[in-house]
Amino acid sequence: MNRTQDLSKLIKLTGDRAKLDAKANGTYIVYKTEAGQFVKEYSNGEIVRMNEQDLPHE
Repeated sequence: MNRTQDLSKLIKLTGDRAKLDAKANGTYIVYKTEAGQFVKEYSNGEIVRMNEQDLPHE
């Protein structure tokens, strides 16, 4: 494997681990979709779009 493939694999594994941790703790993960929208994904598979108001501003 080359470095790009290795990096892609590590990114996928990190996301999978985050989902497992969210399920174990009864919470959710937040990520940005390919369309640029931030979403919350709950352990039951429910996906909720986040509004600008939901995002913290510094």
